[in-house]
Amino acid sequence: MVERVTELMDKPQFIRNIGIVAHIDHGKTTLSDNLLAGAGMISEELAGRQLFMDSDEEEQARGITIDASNVSMVHEYGGEEYLINMIDTPGHVDFGGDVTRAMRAVDGAVVVVDAVEGTMPQTETVLRQALKEGVRPVLFINKVDRLINELKVDQQEMQIRLARVIDKVNKLIKGMNEKMYNEGWKLDAAKGTVAFGSALYKWAVSVPYMQKSGVSFKDVYEKCQSGDMKWLAKSSPLHAVLLDMVVKHLPDPTVAQKRRIPIIWHGDKDVSEGKAMLNCDPNGPVCLMITDISFDPHAGEVATGRLFAGTLRRGTELYVMGTAKKVNRLTQVGIFMGAERIEVEGLPAGNIAAVTGLKDAIVGSTVTTLMEMTPFEALKHYSEPVMTVAVEAKNMKDLPKLVEVLRQVAKEDPTITVSINEETGEHLISGMGELHLEIVTGRIKRDKGVEIITSPPIVVYRETVTGRAGPVEGKSPNRHNRFYLELEPMDQKITALIQQGEVSMNQQALERRDVLTAAGMDKEEAKNVRAIEGTNIFLDMTKGIQYLNETMELILDGWREALAGGPLADEQVQNLKVRLVDVKLHEDAIHRGPAQVIPAVRAAIKGGMLMANDTLLEPVQKIQITVPADQLGAATSQIQGRRGQVFDMQSEGDTMTVVGKAPVAELFGFAGDIRSATEGRAMWSTEFAGFEVVPAGIVDEVVRAIRKRKGLKEQMPRPDDYLA
Repeated sequence: MVERVTELMDKPQFIRNIGIVAHIDHGKTTLSDNLLAGAGMISEELAGRQLFMDSDEEEQARGITIDASNVSMVHEYGGEEYLINMIDTPGHVDFGGDVTRAMRAVDGAVVVVDAVEGTMPQTETVLRQALKEGVRPVLFINKVDRLINELKVDQQEMQIRLARVIDKVNKLIKGMNEKMYNEGWKLDAAKGTVAFGSALYKWAVSVPYMQKSGVSFKDVYEKCQSGDMKWLAKSSPLHAVLLDMVVKHLPDPTVAQKRRIPIIWHGDKDVSEGKAMLNCDPNGPVCLMITDISFDPHAGEVATGRLFAGTLRRGTELYVMGTAKKVNRLTQVGIFMGAERIEVEGLPAGNIAAVTGLKDAIVGSTVTTLMEMTPFEALKHYSEPVMTVAVEAKNMKDLPKLVEVLRQVAKEDPTITVSINEETGEHLISGMGELHLEIVTGRIKRDKGVEIITSPPIVVYRETVTGRAGPVEGKSPNRHNRFYLELEPMDQKITALIQQGEVSMNQQALERRDVLTAAGMDKEEAKNVRAIEGTNIFLDMTKGIQYLNETMELILDGWREALAGGPLADEQVQNLKVRLVDVKLHEDAIHRGPAQVIPAVRAAIKGGMLMANDTLLEPVQKIQITVPADQLGAATSQIQGRRGQVFDMQSEGDTMTVVGKAPVAELFGFAGDIRSATEGRAMWSTEFAGFEVVPAGIVDEVVRAIRKRKGLKEQMPRPDDYLA
């Protein structure tokens, strides 16, 4: 197998890089198992039960995928052999970061949808992520046997239901990116971009394969009814149908990179690396984007990523963009076959690499043989950390080890933020939800061997302003420098552009100015953007001030420090626009150093925020609950009783789907409560829906509780606490 894989590595037209994506429990890992069995990598009997791609014991125990895992296999189609690099991704909303990262590494996605449940919130999220990265989707409708055997639908009803799923997915694609939809990305069963089947019973059908095998929808219906799944698996095997569809309809790296590079890389297309990436050139400079980091007890840190240009060999010297210009030398180059890593001599462009020796890389790093290169677009996660736990070592002697382990954890999973509370000395881990934090803290105990005590989870808030203030004067401690700043909330349109990655400091200044003015920002302001941090912008509106250029970095440091913890509750600041309108500086450089400039700017922003009506934002989750009609009241009261709102109800047959939203702070224990309220008959899913302003009536109470927890003074802060 390994020989066949290595023979195909340097033939990009015979490579397909794909991801398997879906909502939780729609059958991705079972499907991956079958594809591997078809390629002869695991036994056919165990396929679907072995869960080969869920190599972690936690994944096996919970029956869910937590980490995206990679595997390479060979498939024969039309008399030629093709190398398929596949990534199986998690479906649970708490692990959405893994899906984002996997989408950067692949060119095509197999979207799996349960025939009974249809498209779910997470299906929508993973599809949006794929389209944003320029990844082409094909559709596999799984669990068709359940339609026939559990829901007892007739042949006609079965086809209507399957058509409805295809229409819904097409509607999502069209809504997210009409241009791609019109360019032939519309899914069409007749063209062969949709397959139907059952991953558990190892069979599938698609229109092109039906013509080849002679198996019809009528046969499918009859064999499912009589329970003769073996006949179907033999006559129309899942791996053959699906991998034929992948090879025929998903692009190879040479085609995909021409379309994807302009989306994920904003450098000059005429320089050597630009040309090499567009042409997937194995002889060009190395351009590697790291999408995952894992730890191997024998080899240390293993970085996985997509190689867009160049060739990797042991001993290759590489630079990691954005870090000190130190050389990292590759010690091993290989590919993943599930949990195993196979070493290879050389790995050319168009493949997914697994390398060791990149000490300075983190997930999202751009790695290259060039001293300077425009980095790839940062990976934008759809959701943000909304929950935090405090962690401390059970035994004091484990403290240095815990610090090291937390550094590893933050490196492996960039959706986690790790910080240290200076006052209390606690280590804080913020993640996507209760399950995410449970898994991470569990792994620290189990894999890293550090006994820890964790606090109950607490919610992550943000601060923002709702009014305007300024010019606010910030004076340096020596009174020789003064900074005048104006503050106001950011326009929602511009915030959205920053979140979508349409506006960033990586852009050319003119391009950024045009996007901002088109979104309604004043032309003068758009021209003077000096920095963007999160969803906050800093504008320099001053003219001809002496010494300002050499002081600007310090001013921005002061601004960043203020954003890291707002004045109300020391929570991160977002959606704030700060304008620097005037500055008075001492002519002697010694009197305008960091100790003078940073505190002055920080104090002016914090005081100004309180004058501009600083308030708290809380994370909100969208909730979708499907229940039998007679349990509808119980489901809606679960949302409304948690400061939530219900904004949609749909009925299908005798089930009702309720869609609403509620603050994360009110959702602790939701799983147990909804089960008992609906006698265990509810199915639900949640997804991150952004941050919303905390209701005015409870802001003071929430702020006081946070200040008390953080060891800050309990009385509410006033502007003159900062502006002396």
